[in-house]
Amino acid sequence: MNPEKYNRTIRLLCPTCGCPDFSYDEGVDETIQIMTCASCERTFNKDELIHENSENIDEHLSEIKKEVTKDFTDEIRKSLRKAFSGNKNIRFK
Repeated sequence: MNPEKYNRTIRLLCPTCGCPDFSYDEGVDETIQIMTCASCERTFNKDELIHENSENIDEHLSEIKKEVTKDFTDEIRKSLRKAFSGNKNIRFK
């Protein structure tokens, strides 16, 4: 399995206007970045913006889980078929 296949970029959107463009100011540390929407100028910190987009993030995560599960199942099935290919008593559907 290739883990690079499951990398995703999720665009965070402003919950007020739906704009994906933000400007940000560095804070004291990485968690205190202030994000400002380019369209409506609403401000968020990084955690608030992630929380506001949690539904979108969860949907992408669900898709990735389905892909990983399917690929893992296929890999196991392929491995077992190869391991038991010469055995006449074990059959796979």
